[in-house]
Amino acid sequence: MLILDTALAKRAAENRPIRVGLVGAGFMGRGLVNQIVNSTPGMDVVAIANRTVPTAVRAYTEAGCEPVEVSTTAEVEAAIANGTPAVLGDAFALLAAENIDVLVDVTGAVEFGARVTVAAIERGLPVVTMNAELDGTVGPLLAERARQAGVVLTGADGDQPGVQANLLRFVKGIGITPLVAGNIKGLQDEYRNPTTQKGFAEKWGQDPYMVTSFADGTKVSFEQAIVANAFGFTVGKRGMYGRDHAGHVDELTGVYDVEELRELGGVVDYVVGAKPGPGIYVLGTHDDPKQQHYLNLYKLGEGPLYSFYTPYHLCHFEVPNTIVRAVDFADAALTPPGAQRVDVVATAKQDLKAGHTLDGLGGYDTYGVAEASPVTRAEKLLPMGVAEGCVLTRDVAKDEVLTYDDVTLPPGRLIDALREEQEKLFAN
Repeated sequence: MLILDTALAKRAAENRPIRVGLVGAGFMGRGLVNQIVNSTPGMDVVAIANRTVPTAVRAYTEAGCEPVEVSTTAEVEAAIANGTPAVLGDAFALLAAENIDVLVDVTGAVEFGARVTVAAIERGLPVVTMNAELDGTVGPLLAERARQAGVVLTGADGDQPGVQANLLRFVKGIGITPLVAGNIKGLQDEYRNPTTQKGFAEKWGQDPYMVTSFADGTKVSFEQAIVANAFGFTVGKRGMYGRDHAGHVDELTGVYDVEELRELGGVVDYVVGAKPGPGIYVLGTHDDPKQQHYLNLYKLGEGPLYSFYTPYHLCHFEVPNTIVRAVDFADAALTPPGAQRVDVVATAKQDLKAGHTLDGLGGYDTYGVAEASPVTRAEKLLPMGVAEGCVLTRDVAKDEVLTYDDVTLPPGRLIDALREEQEKLFAN
């Protein structure tokens, strides 16, 4: 990773910064703007599109910048040419600007994020996505479209999936076969909702629906699904193993059945309460007895599983690394090379009645659980990323996994067309 600061220093010295267009200016987006403006020489956030323009203005002013409000692509381009940060409400006018080098999606919205990402790929822009919900729903298709267009579509460093990806690449690079990629959580309660999470959200200035998606397990399911899809892993069971573990992650080497892991080809998982949190871990094997001797000498134990971990994930602080990787090196931090391996399926958070319209991610109606894609396909399970806005055709009991047969889809959505296209593309 140290090559990245050298590349940015060179850009700064030559006064040719990477020009970032940002879509979404919520809690995470504001943090990213501040990080790039004040701590990342060689990179500029040249324009922000957000549904509510004052929120985009806030992102700049909190970072110490004075933006200009624009409305057309020509005005975006003129502002960038003049070195003035631009804000606007139309993401597609921003995407059409010729003088941006990369798009960063920080929306967390599936349908809108899909439209933005498709437009960026068609425009020929690299895309850094912090939208795990979109990635976990149609990421394999979008990645294939990006490859066909000759651009990079990548998840982000700093998010736990990106941190896992970096560690997985390191572990594979030293000859270890990774068999578990894990996420360390502090809380898991499928029945949390925006009311229960309101106080926490207010304390930290976050959206209660987003906070709920972390607490009810939906977010970790999406995060682990995209790791599985990028590295060819699966889940040990519906919902992952998901153990409570108050000890150190190193102790997990004695918890898993190694032969089961080998048979499955590697799994994604999470633990609740482990140390050091909120980091990530990778467990793997080495088949060479000579190297096993060295690993034991280097205090990694006698195997057969060896533990590697990163004790933190720094979210927006690390996203500039992804941006320069994508733009200057065409290197994706995290991207699926082929078909979906794990999906996130919608599960009833409470008893639901026929005729009810499902609310969104982190809401009152559903939570997401990770499931192997062959099961999702065989049982026609409803992906969490398409559940919002669906109308139930029958009563559904609490904790029941929804299927496509249980709902009527809203008409005219891009996400449904993309999901259908993805299923056909990877049918075999």
